[in-house]
Amino acid sequence: MSIAEQRKKLDLDRIIFIGRTFKEYLDMFSLSVEELSGKKVLDCPSGACSFTATGNQLGIDITGCDIAYYHSGEELHNKGLQDIEHAMEHMEKVKSNYRWNYFKNVENLKNHRLSALKDCTNDMKQSSEQYVPVTLPSLPFGDGEFDIVLSAHFLFTYADRLDYQFHITTLDELLRVTKKEVRIFPLVDLEGKRYEHLDKIIHYLTNNGCTVEEVKVSYEFQQNAHSMLKIRLS
Repeated sequence: MSIAEQRKKLDLDRIIFIGRTFKEYLDMFSLSVEELSGKKVLDCPSGACSFTATGNQLGIDITGCDIAYYHSGEELHNKGLQDIEHAMEHMEKVKSNYRWNYFKNVENLKNHRLSALKDCTNDMKQSSEQYVPVTLPSLPFGDGEFDIVLSAHFLFTYADRLDYQFHITTLDELLRVTKKEVRIFPLVDLEGKRYEHLDKIIHYLTNNGCTVEEVKVSYEFQQNAHSMLKIRLS
């Protein structure tokens, strides 16, 4: 399917274009700049996160991919501004579902989200080759192209919309394009409940030769979202 055809099929109104900052990524995945240095990294899906932009400024080779990238940076910036406003209005109503130690308050959270959006969409204009449009569960990358693959707030998070087979097929594809490991955060759905098929997925991965570990991290904003899955290839 051509990009023009993808654009026709993709309804931008159905995409929520909000992202996290580079520092949030380091905390969510228990990583440091030193650990990432010299590695080729994939962020999938990367949304409006500033991880790719800031990481590349620091000399880290990061590629972001997302279905949203079939659209221009300008379109996505405008979409992101609307989505952040909407999300913050909703956040005021459900503040009790979140822990407010990482972010001081809703206004502080909003500033982080706006910062990530600005960095992401500005970088898309300057380094468009680092932002690859994809439609999961298929990825346009070679086998073992990346040293590490990170996936935040997608798998497990949308357990109500993505079925078990989609999770398996996507995980197989993420593992195909990495040499070493995949990290996924968080391990809970939108209600803060542990993904119901997580043990089944861990069993599947282990049976296919992977080493799998649940790792508690320092980052927790959504309540109970404080662990990641570290999947290593043997």
